[in-house]
Amino acid sequence: MHAAALHFATVLAAEKSRVAFFIAGGLLAAWAVIVSLGLGLRRPSFPGNLGGERAVITISLVLVLGATSTAVITSSSPPKASAASSTQTSATPAAPSTPAAPSTPSTTSTSAAPSAPAAPTAKTSLSLAASANAIAYNTKQLSSKAGTVTITFNNPSPLEHNVTIAQGSTVLGATPTFSSATKTLTLNLKPGTYTFYCSVPGHRAAGMEGTLTVS
Repeated sequence: MHAAALHFATVLAAEKSRVAFFIAGGLLAAWAVIVSLGLGLRRPSFPGNLGGERAVITISLVLVLGATSTAVITSSSPPKASAASSTQTSATPAAPSTPAAPSTPSTTSTSAAPSAPAAPTAKTSLSLAASANAIAYNTKQLSSKAGTVTITFNNPSPLEHNVTIAQGSTVLGATPTFSSATKTLTLNLKPGTYTFYCSVPGHRAAGMEGTLTVS
């Protein structure tokens, strides 16, 4: 009950501290209604002359300053209520903890088996070229070891070609389509049989394809 009464008194004090702000704000709102609706609509010539205009401005400025000042003054937070309590609760002594049984050291130890070193990955470099005056590669058979395979493709012809690597219907990679330049293609290939060909429309049908065997 004491804590509830103290909280109510604090809230009431805080509300009383805002009375000045409420009065100033109410006067400002009432003045705005009087000027806009009471005088502005009924008297089109309001304020009528320079003296009246200055009087309206002065009164409005005083009311705005009054509302602003009271808002700043009353914005501080109310004093904090004391957190003292009139009742005390007796702490229940905690039950003594049971000491943990000492761990028995293991008489046997296991040593981790050494991991086998990773097998080295083979790296193979292949060369392939397009014919300078025909739609054809210079070979139809390529072979390499499994691992990283790099194909260097030289196209001296002004006709655009590329090298596309596929296994069955799955395309694994391809060089850009280009002319009069050299491009490379690097893939990680497992053992198997792959097809290399030019994907430019009509070039594969003209015979520009071959077999890549990876062992």
